[in-house]
Amino acid sequence: MKPRLAFILAIVISALAGCASYKPVSPAFHAALNQSYRLDSGDVLRVTVFEQAGLTNAYPVDKAGYVSFPLVGSVPARGRTTTQLEAEIANRLRDGYLNDPDVTVQVETYRPFFIMGEVATGGQYAYFPGMTVQKAIAVAGGFSPRAEQGTVDITRQVGKRILTGRVLVSDPILPGDTVYVRERWF
Repeated sequence: MKPRLAFILAIVISALAGCASYKPVSPAFHAALNQSYRLDSGDVLRVTVFEQAGLTNAYPVDKAGYVSFPLVGSVPARGRTTTQLEAEIANRLRDGYLNDPDVTVQVETYRPFFIMGEVATGGQYAYFPGMTVQKAIAVAGGFSPRAEQGTVDITRQVGKRILTGRVLVSDPILPGDTVYVRERWF
C-alpha cells in the first residue's frame, strides 16, 4: 500500500510544480488587442494617392520595416499606424513633388501568424481579421490526438517586448502571433 501512496503523492507534487511555474501575463499582452494596428515586416499595404495613378499600388513592408515608395524612397513603417504612414508619405510628396497630396494607406495583406505544437500541420499561415485561436487551429488541420484543447500559449510582440500568455481557444489572435498548442497530461 505504501508504494502506491508514494506514487500518487509524486504525481500530485509534479502537477502542483507545473502549476507553480505559470505566471499571469502582463496587462499589456491583452491591451494590445484594443490598440490601433501597428505595421511590421510581412504586411502588404495598398497606398492610394488620389489623382496619381502611377503612385497608387500595393507596397510590401520589407524585412527592415520600410516601404519603398516612388519619388520619396524608403519610408519607415514598422511600429506605425496606417494613419501615421499616410501623413509621412504625404509630407514627403509635398516636399517638392505634389502640391497637396491626398494619401490613404490600407493593409491589403496582414503579416502571417505561426502555429506549432499539437496540431496536424504546424507552420506559417495567412492571417485574416477576426481570427481566433480556434480558427487558427482549424487552418492548421485541427488538434492532434494528444492536444490540450482548453487553452494555448500565445507569444506576441508588444512594443519592444515579447510577451507570452495562456489564453482560451476562443480568444482572438493578432498578425505575427505564435500560437503553441501544448500536449495534455492525460
